[in-house]
Amino acid sequence: MLLPLLLLGLLCSVLQAKEVSVTDKVTGFIGKEVILPCTFTSTDPSVRVTQIMWMHGSTSLAVFSPHLGIHLSDPSRFQLVEPSQSSATLKISPVRYTDEGEYVCEVTTFPGGNVKATTTMVVKAIPQNSAEANSGVVAGDQEQAVATCKSANGRPPSRITWHSSIPGNVSNSMINNTDGTYTVVSQYLITPTWLADGMPITCIVNDESSDYSIPLKLSVQYSPVVTIEGFDDNWHLHRNGVYLTCNGKGNPPPTSYIWKTVDGSPLPASVRAKDNMLYVDEVDERVNRSFVCEVTNALGSRASRQDVLVREHAMQTQTNAGAIAGGVIGGILVLLLLAAIIFIVIKRGGLQNKKDRGTYNPKPRVFGTGKPTEQFTYQDDGELDKPLKGPVPMRDSGLSPSLGDEDDDEEEERMKYKVLEDDEEDERFNEVGPMLQLRPHHPIDSYLDDDMESQTDGSIISRTAVYV
Repeated sequence: MLLPLLLLGLLCSVLQAKEVSVTDKVTGFIGKEVILPCTFTSTDPSVRVTQIMWMHGSTSLAVFSPHLGIHLSDPSRFQLVEPSQSSATLKISPVRYTDEGEYVCEVTTFPGGNVKATTTMVVKAIPQNSAEANSGVVAGDQEQAVATCKSANGRPPSRITWHSSIPGNVSNSMINNTDGTYTVVSQYLITPTWLADGMPITCIVNDESSDYSIPLKLSVQYSPVVTIEGFDDNWHLHRNGVYLTCNGKGNPPPTSYIWKTVDGSPLPASVRAKDNMLYVDEVDERVNRSFVCEVTNALGSRASRQDVLVREHAMQTQTNAGAIAGGVIGGILVLLLLAAIIFIVIKRGGLQNKKDRGTYNPKPRVFGTGKPTEQFTYQDDGELDKPLKGPVPMRDSGLSPSLGDEDDDEEEERMKYKVLEDDEEDERFNEVGPMLQLRPHHPIDSYLDDDMESQTDGSIISRTAVYV
């Protein structure tokens, strides 16, 4: 029992002392060469290498023996690079798609036996990518392929997508080539119109390692599309230097431009046609008609019509600058008018306030015996400082209030008043004299003090006086 255990320990130590190193995964490209390294190391100096061999599946590709030399199954494709007891690197050229798979590097030693390691090779092919806009596409109602993109001889097969602003459908196909590569063809299909001509479209090819973009411009053939420019609706009599321009767009390009009238009559003498231009030297009554421009290319002819209306006089137009200037001037005038109105209102308000402070004359009042003799008006406070002329009449209330000065020399004066209310005596108001000037300089007895009332403007009037 002890002997087998010793033998097992000895075998494990020998195996741990030997190692075969390879690359776990390599990539080979069809038509190119690939290198598969293999090295052997041992910490036991007694171990001798008797053979190193490369195998693909069950097929031996290359063998190296320190005593017998090198043996190759296909010397045109397989080679050992500087083989030795510690190295045997395999070179394959050219690579074929059948070379894809697992490769085993096996080292035979004495007395340790065989050790080996495995590497996996992936075979790829770089595709040739191309794209083109299909020629011969004619505008119509049927769906057509307008662009073709191809990714040829690639491995694995490429993926093709399209980028375009024109909605369309995609048709893809794939071909398995005999060398293990693939060819992918993609077509972009639309219902072509003249608007699609010259539009950009991009083919994008993805081959796992990168994205490859191919920009294109579509080519759609169509008969001419015709428009006429130059008439501004202001062609008036005796106007000079006007002209019409015939714009003809087509694929293939237009080859001829023909100007004529709708009714087939000859062009007026004042009109000159040259290529796509129609010149009018001077506008007259004969220009008042409809003109036709006919454009032709390889696919056919198309025409456009322009009706010309000749005016007797030039049409008045207002430029933008004139409109802006008019708006500015109008705005200034409005501001000046508002300023003037505000000034007048303030001025009148000031005059009215001054007038209201200086004179009080709501209605005439008659003092005395019933017959209007004088009209009394209330004057400005400034005039109250002037000497009082004449007696100060008061109303007749049935009592005899008196006014006395500091010397008690003034006599009492009694006054009776009667308010005229009859409409028949209205004309008498015009004969009433100046109104009473009230002077606040003299002391007033209690009755008069109760009867008189101060106003906001500084005046004093009677509460019981009747105003007509």
